[in-house]
Amino acid sequence: MSDGKYFSTTKRGEIHELKEELRSLDRPKKKDAVKKVIAAMTVGKDVSMLFPDVVNCMQTDDLELKKLVYLYLINYAKTQPDLAIMAVNTFVKDSQDPNPLIRALAVRTMGCIRVDKITEYLCDPLQRCLKDDDPYVRKTAAICVAKLYDINPELVEDRGFLDMLREMLSDANPMVVANALAALQEIQELAGSGGKDLLQMTSQTLNKLLAALNECTEWGQVFILDSLAAYDTRDPRDAEKIAERVLPRLQHVNSAVVLSAVKVILRCMDVVALGPGGGEETIKAWSKKMAPPLVTLLASEPEVQYVALRNINLIVQRRPAILANEVKVFFCKYNDPLYVKMEKLEIMIRLASDKNIDQVLLELKEYAQEVDVDFVRKSVRAIGRCAVALEKATERCINVLLELIQTKVSYVVQEAIIVIKDIFRRYPNQYESIIATLCDNLDSLDEPEAKSSMIWIIGEYAERIDNADELLEAFLETFPEETAMVQLQLLTATVKLFLKKPTESAQKMISAVLSCATNETDNPDLRDRAYIYWRLLSTDPEAAKDVVLAEKPVIADDSSTLDPSLLEQLVSRYLATVAAVYHRPPETFVSRQRMAVTRAEELGSRKFEEEDGSTPGTMVSDNNAAAAAGAAAAAAATTVGDLLDLSDASPVPVPPAAAPVATSVAARGLDDLLGGLDLGGPTISSSMAAAAAAADPFAALANPSPAPIALGISPAALSQLPVLLGNPGGVSVQGRLVRQGGQAVYQLALRNDTLAPVDGLMIQTNRNSFGLSPVSQVLAVSSPAGGAIPPGGLAPVRVPLLVDPAKVTPPPLNTGLQVALRTNQVGVLYFNDTVPLSALTEETGSMEAADFLAAWKALPPEVSTRLPLAVPSAEVAKQRLAAANLFVLAHRQVPATGQDAIYATCRITAGGVGQVLLELKFVAGAGGVDVSVKAQRQDVAQLVFDGLPAVLLGAA
Repeated sequence: MSDGKYFSTTKRGEIHELKEELRSLDRPKKKDAVKKVIAAMTVGKDVSMLFPDVVNCMQTDDLELKKLVYLYLINYAKTQPDLAIMAVNTFVKDSQDPNPLIRALAVRTMGCIRVDKITEYLCDPLQRCLKDDDPYVRKTAAICVAKLYDINPELVEDRGFLDMLREMLSDANPMVVANALAALQEIQELAGSGGKDLLQMTSQTLNKLLAALNECTEWGQVFILDSLAAYDTRDPRDAEKIAERVLPRLQHVNSAVVLSAVKVILRCMDVVALGPGGGEETIKAWSKKMAPPLVTLLASEPEVQYVALRNINLIVQRRPAILANEVKVFFCKYNDPLYVKMEKLEIMIRLASDKNIDQVLLELKEYAQEVDVDFVRKSVRAIGRCAVALEKATERCINVLLELIQTKVSYVVQEAIIVIKDIFRRYPNQYESIIATLCDNLDSLDEPEAKSSMIWIIGEYAERIDNADELLEAFLETFPEETAMVQLQLLTATVKLFLKKPTESAQKMISAVLSCATNETDNPDLRDRAYIYWRLLSTDPEAAKDVVLAEKPVIADDSSTLDPSLLEQLVSRYLATVAAVYHRPPETFVSRQRMAVTRAEELGSRKFEEEDGSTPGTMVSDNNAAAAAGAAAAAAATTVGDLLDLSDASPVPVPPAAAPVATSVAARGLDDLLGGLDLGGPTISSSMAAAAAAADPFAALANPSPAPIALGISPAALSQLPVLLGNPGGVSVQGRLVRQGGQAVYQLALRNDTLAPVDGLMIQTNRNSFGLSPVSQVLAVSSPAGGAIPPGGLAPVRVPLLVDPAKVTPPPLNTGLQVALRTNQVGVLYFNDTVPLSALTEETGSMEAADFLAAWKALPPEVSTRLPLAVPSAEVAKQRLAAANLFVLAHRQVPATGQDAIYATCRITAGGVGQVLLELKFVAGAGGVDVSVKAQRQDVAQLVFDGLPAVLLGAA
């Protein structure tokens, strides 16, 4: 069956099913579950809550499964670094895997984690991979350097990664060369134009790049070609050598390679042109070789055609001789999209010459009779631009325009009049014989630009038009309603008419126009021009003639010509990029802002919700190996540092006895992920446990005398604790959350199934709805081996928890709790748990009955449900509720139903829940308890519904 089955519609409860499948010991079933997760992620479904279970699958020899897990990690590493950071230990170990594919996957994923404080721990693996024996690993590591530079430039420079990249330009593998070059180019962009030249291109480097050009992939070729285009050489011989090696790239199937090669050759042409004799023969030979590849680009799909045409537009402006004989290639096809047709028209105009103008005009005339209005308008204007650009072809262009005017199509006539005005301005006193034809079509003018063009023609040639005053008078009838463009042109044309033919009718017209323009208009430009004309005419009519009727300079077609400096910049630097498509430099549309880098103290901001509620989960450790692998794992843990403090940026509150230590920590600040922990020194061994209170390196985070103590329960009871992390051959965790001494306490039992003692135990929780966090992250283990758990040993640990407001996640409430456990030997372990209601309810949560009644009326409407369980009697229910700090305020019999009604209350400070009111109705011994909950927050009800069954059944 194909993999399409994994993309079937998801259903409610699927997340829970996937969790179960991911924990399966059956490898095919587990792989199938990971594929389903990847499919859900691909279609946009949030599967981040499965992170611990998916990472659980990393410890496998199945390469396909590991690839799938890394694919999942890379996706969430970019958007949710707080999740990906949990697996860094595994990345570091995989970077030393015997399989080069695994090593490359590990270093690639590490590069995606944009967390500032974790980067220093990734430097050693990256340095190893840059010198790896396998070229696949080296080329992957090269790209990772650029990503690391974006996060921490100083670190990259200090560790010498830039020098290593430059050395890789001489690598024997062409793909390594291409990736190293790509990384250097990216870093150069990040450093900005003010930074030093990182590439430092020399003749030796140039030869290496040219040698690698023929053997690397198409995108590697693009990077190399871009660097060659940026190479600044003034020696024509070097330019010829580069061009000879690049010319074969013009035959490449990839259009990006072709355009990049064209950019290099154009650059070489500029250098050769500075040599002896101007290099005309060489440039002509190169131009002939460049034309066919550019023409071939137009055989692609429309989108590629458009990009190619925008680049060709620049090339033709810079060196029109390259495609001077290929104008037919740019003739529009009937099925070309409009955007392609418009761009082809632009290039046709640029390539039009006295030799091919007849072909071009015939083609443009056909286009002017198409049905697409925009295309027709552009075609008519193209005819006019050809007339302005080619003096010898002007008469032929005008004849075509007159033929189009005879079609009497409104928008064709108007566009023709607009371009004829430009022709008159370009060639004054040559083609005025056609004015009569234009005047016959005044009735079809309804667009402002066409009207203003016709008015300009009437005013400019008023002495040659017998009825010029009548024509202008017709336009003046609607003077107040016209646009500003038409009004300004009417004002000037009327003044011209008066100066050229000062008749009585002209005098009346000028008086009316000046009066209207000065007294009845709100347009300041029109009013100011009218005042100037009025004063000129009233003081010195001859001076007015000299000003208004002065000889005007002829125009040129520069409507679509770029500024020479911008054109040079686009052709030499940005050909084959988005800038060449926009015809604008990158800084005008690209923001140079760097991607956000997550600070370590900001991690953990994400709340973990499940579709079907949070349930205890399992995750295997980062290393299940026995004693032989334990030392290597410990070294890796030391290198990476502690990953447990996922969100706590401030020192944990400590008892008064530890005040001097707390003050010291506050002064030092958060030096690393463990808030001041120096992992550079030696690890505390089990033999040093007795001195831990005085010389504990974790003292910055916890009590000098660790808070956790032994549980003090029998081994039989200890073994009955729920399994939170089942890990055969590694470290397993059992435990539950209870309430003791006015605070939540984690009762844990840690079993060591490895072949070596396990020490250096630390614990941390992720951000959660209640802000629960360990008072001390250091676990004091009560065992015969001191601070270590011996092989096969079971060690009880009591972990008091406090409520840290900084670790409270936003609503809605979620009872899920993510926990990380660190050891020196087996790395970091992760598991999920559920916070029970009985661990949160406080001993001082009672209230008076009258206050209860008032609060019940004042609070928002209750939320109700029916719990499928049986309560033996009301007295048993009251005893069990009281044991869980749910204080019973009243008990009554519900008339005619046989039900008992119990009213209780509790207070939960953690997470800002507040006072909670409950009503329980049930028939003793019968199945079903009706529960109604009132609280200030509506999401509290689900917390009660989830936790109440354990309380009523006596299992809390």
